Amino acid sequence: MRISTSFLLVAAAGIIYAIAAVPAATGCDVPFEDQSRTAGLVGAWVPIGNVNDPHIQMLGGWAVSEYGNRANCRLKFHRVVSGRRQVVSGTNYELIIDASPELGGGKDGRYKAVVYEQG
Repeated sequence: MRISTSFLLVAAAGIIYAIAAVPAATGCDVPFEDQSRTAGLVGAWVPIGNVNDPHIQMLGGWAVSEYGNRANCRLKFHRVVSGRRQVVSGTNYELIIDASPELGGGKDGRYKAVVYEQG
């Protein structure tokens, strides 16, 4: 699947904005699972049911690539481990990504990326 700039618009250009290790939940006060009670509300954040979906993994890899293009730090994408989505005029994704520094010497870590995909 080809990724084009017109296909993916990114809030904050897919920049990974929390580069520290993220707790297993979201790095927020409320874990994803606890937010599912609002799933019926328009614009509510809901857990991504299948993070192994190739489209979700592609979005995570793309976010890491875009981060590397804009920052002085290259990361190697491993996989998306969890996330949530919000349907608006497109879809917002908040992804927790397992990645490591590309040039060794660093530890694998979990990073949070926010991606907006125009629908």
